[in-house]
Amino acid sequence: MSQEPVWIHPVVTDAQGRPLDVMELRGLTVDVIVGLYNRERVTPQPLRLDVALFLDARQAAVGGRLANTVHYGRLAGELRFLLDACRFELLESAAEAVCRYLLAPPTDAAPHAPLHAATVRVTKPEALTGWAIPSLQVHRTAEEMVYRTDAKPFGHVDVIHEGATYGVYRLRVEPGGSIPPRADGHTEGMELVLGAGLVLQGQPVGRGMAFSGPEVFGHGYDNPTATEQTVLGVYRPRLVLSEADGSGETVPVGPGRLYYLPE
Repeated sequence: MSQEPVWIHPVVTDAQGRPLDVMELRGLTVDVIVGLYNRERVTPQPLRLDVALFLDARQAAVGGRLANTVHYGRLAGELRFLLDACRFELLESAAEAVCRYLLAPPTDAAPHAPLHAATVRVTKPEALTGWAIPSLQVHRTAEEMVYRTDAKPFGHVDVIHEGATYGVYRLRVEPGGSIPPRADGHTEGMELVLGAGLVLQGQPVGRGMAFSGPEVFGHGYDNPTATEQTVLGVYRPRLVLSEADGSGETVPVGPGRLYYLPE
């Protein structure tokens, strides 16, 4: 039986010098497209993800509210979505994208406790066919992360991470706002609904539902709620979101995939 890899991450302290609490998600394994070689670009292979989140969990301990901690069930689904959608060329790209997503400021649709730092390890267990197991571990702090936010007619777009052939974005739809069908010249995309309350093509869509393929650019979202709602999108090539209302042709919504566990 193979041994569990040694999981080492630094001690991180708060402004008063007290060690922060650590929440871990270990062993999240997804069959994905990852690698540079031709065979790796067409055949999925297992990629294992381990993350450690540095936060202060004391308020959650006494208040009993998920908004004061991290909903690890939903986070696992969001990380699985990123691994499915991005098709990373390198382990370095995967680790950086995950770190940047973890440390991005929370949104109204997906509130959580502030994260001060994250340690991320990605492993390709079958890459060397048993000779050895390659992995990469990185550590990043929230204070070193810089995110660009662009104002749009429907609200805002947060640029989470941009790789060589793809981009990861949060589309934040303000109350009463609408994302029209888009015509941006993209070839492929995946979108994950993070909040509860969005309407997709006139039908309510639940949190944790994802849609993929070129047709996502023909989807229109409306936010009839009093709270900002968020869509996590991965697009190839990088996002150039048209500001023209109704710039694209509406496409019927096909089958989606639920990335959150039932609650």
